[in-house]
Amino acid sequence: MAPSSPRRPYELTQLLTRAERAASRRLQAALDAEGCSLETWRVLALLSDGAGHRMTAVAQAAFLPAPSLTKLVDQLVEQNLVHRRVDPLDRRRILAHLTPRGQEYWRRVDRAVRAGWPGFDPGEEDLLRALLGRLVVTLEETTAPRSAEV
Repeated sequence: MAPSSPRRPYELTQLLTRAERAASRRLQAALDAEGCSLETWRVLALLSDGAGHRMTAVAQAAFLPAPSLTKLVDQLVEQNLVHRRVDPLDRRRILAHLTPRGQEYWRRVDRAVRAGWPGFDPGEEDLLRALLGRLVVTLEETTAPRSAEV
């Protein structure tokens, strides 16, 4: 039996960086062909479930600070892709939804992205999603050890 390999953060971060960059290039090519930015795609993806989402949730999903998200959503409202409604459960909050035009645009962009995305069998994709999710949770929940004093 081979001895277990030592932790190699360098190798793992190299692979993650290469994968992220390759995925970003592929995604950006599909988005550029549809005239869609990465941030817009993230907003549309979240809103595509039809549930309506609070702006804080949209900001988190788009990885944008609130002021930048507000500017982006304002642009999407002007393009008639998104509309805002008062949350019926909490009238102090605003929910963002896709308009019918936004839903059609989302479907077109989503088809383009899916067409350019590599095919994994469902088991591989589920495993990759589970492992990456676990990595994110582990890294976010644990604190980095202090470097040893010399």
